[in-house]
Amino acid sequence: MDKKEAKRLAKEQLKIEKAEREKKYNRAKVWQMALFPFFSMSHNAFMFLMSIVSYYAAGIVGLGTVIASFVITGSRILDGVTDPIIAYFYDKTKGKFGKIRPFMVIAYLTMSVSTALLYFTSHLVPENMKLIYFIVLYVVFIIGYTFSGVNNAASYAVISNDPKQRPVLGGLQMIFTMFFYTAATVYLSMYLTPKHGGFTNPDLFKEFTIATIIFAGIGYGLFILAIWKKDRYGNIGTIQNSSLKFKDLWPLLKGNRPLQMFIVAATTDKLGLQISGNAIISVMLFGIVMGNYAMAGAMQSMALLPNILILIFGTAIIRKVGLKKGLVLSTWGCLITYALMFLILWLGDPTQIRLDNMGFMTIAFIALYVSSGAIRYVTNAVVPPMLADIVDYESYKSGRFVPGLVGGVFQFIDKAVSSLAQTFVGLALAMIGFKSAFPDVDTPYTQSIFWMTMFLFVGVKMAAWISTLVAMKFYDLDKERMDEIQKVLEERRDDTQNNPAFKAK
Repeated sequence: MDKKEAKRLAKEQLKIEKAEREKKYNRAKVWQMALFPFFSMSHNAFMFLMSIVSYYAAGIVGLGTVIASFVITGSRILDGVTDPIIAYFYDKTKGKFGKIRPFMVIAYLTMSVSTALLYFTSHLVPENMKLIYFIVLYVVFIIGYTFSGVNNAASYAVISNDPKQRPVLGGLQMIFTMFFYTAATVYLSMYLTPKHGGFTNPDLFKEFTIATIIFAGIGYGLFILAIWKKDRYGNIGTIQNSSLKFKDLWPLLKGNRPLQMFIVAATTDKLGLQISGNAIISVMLFGIVMGNYAMAGAMQSMALLPNILILIFGTAIIRKVGLKKGLVLSTWGCLITYALMFLILWLGDPTQIRLDNMGFMTIAFIALYVSSGAIRYVTNAVVPPMLADIVDYESYKSGRFVPGLVGGVFQFIDKAVSSLAQTFVGLALAMIGFKSAFPDVDTPYTQSIFWMTMFLFVGVKMAAWISTLVAMKFYDLDKERMDEIQKVLEERRDDTQNNPAFKAK
C-alpha cells in the first residue's frame, strides 16, 4: 500500500469515527466552539474592572483601606449566598428562550448599569451617604455577576458532552482569556495609568468602565449566538425538575464526593489566585520591588504566544489522559516553576529585571514567569469542564440534570472562601503600615514590602496547589469513569426522546 492510499484510508477512518461520535454525543460545531469562549472573556472583563475597585473605594471615595476591604469582602460573601438562590430558580426555568440566554441578558444589563453608576457617581454623593451608596451599587453588581456565573456549568454541559471536546473548549476559553488579560493589563498599565497619572484620578475608572461595557456587550452577544440552538429543552435535561426544593442543596453536596473534592481543589486555588492576582500585588511586585510597573504590561505581551503554545500542547495531553490527571500534572508544574521564581527574586536583584538589561536576572525571570503563567492557564482550563463532568455525574447518580444547583453550591462555597482575598490583602498590608492607603507605584521599597509581596504573590498559591494535589487523591471521575457515565446518560437520553410525552413538547 503506497502513502497516498494510506492517507486516504486514514481520512476515511477519521470520517467514520467522527460520524460515530456525532451519533453518540451531543457535539458542538466548529463555529460554536470558536464563539463559546466569549462568555468567559465578557465575564472576566467585569471581574477585571472590579479588581481595581479597592483603589477607587479607598483613595477616591475615601472609605480607607481596611473599611474598603471589609466592604468588598462582605459583598463577595453576599455573592456566594445569592448563588444557590438564583441557581434554584435557574434549574426550574424552562421557557421558550431556554435557560442560558435570558439569564445572560439580565446579567449584562445589571452589571453594566451598576458599574457605570458606581465608578461615575460614588465619589460625588454627600459624605455621610458614600458608604451606603457604594455598598448598594456593589451589591447590585454582585447580583448581576451571579446571574452571569450561574451559566458556566450549564453552558459547558449543554454545548457538548463529548469527552474529547470538553478539554478543547476549556483550552479555547483559556486562550481567549489570555488574549483578554494581556490586552487589559497593557491597556491599564501602559495606557490608562500613565494617561491619568495613577489610580487617584476618577477619569481612569470612568474610561475603563465605558470600555468594559462595550467589550462585554459584544462578547456576550457572540456567546448567545453560539449557544442559541443548544439552549433548548432537548439539551438541558432528560427530566423536569419541578420537584426541586431548597432542601436539596445539602444532600447534593453531602452525597457527591467528586463535587466535594473539586470544591476543595478549585476554591483554594481561586483564593490563592485572587490574592496573588490582586492589582495591588502587581503594583507591589513590578512597581515597587522591580521599580518598573510598565514591566507588568510588557510581561503579559511577551507571555501571550508561549502561553498559547503550552496551552495547546497541554490540552492535547489532557484529551489523552483525562481532566483529573491533567490537573494533577499541571499543578505539579505550577509548584516547581513558582518555587524557582521565588528563589530568583530572593537570591538575585529584582531591580535588574528590565527589558533594557537582558542579563541573567531578566532572562531567568521572564522564562519562569512566562512558563509558570502558561502552566497555570492549563490548570485553569481544566476546571470548567470538570464542573460539567460533575453535573453529568449528578445526573447519572440521581437522575436529575441540575447544573444550576451544582454550580450554585460550588459558587457559594467558592465565593465564601475567595471573598476573604481582599480582606486578607488589606489586613496583611495594614500589618506593614498601609492603613490609610494602599501601596502605589511611587511607594519607596522596603524589606517588609518585599517579603509581603513574596508571601502574597508566591506563598499563598503554593499552599493552594498543595491542597489541590491532596484533594485529587479522592476524586474518582477520571477518563475511564466518565466514558462509562456518558454511555449510561446517552441511553437514558435516547429513551426520553423516544417517549411520546417528550415528542409532544
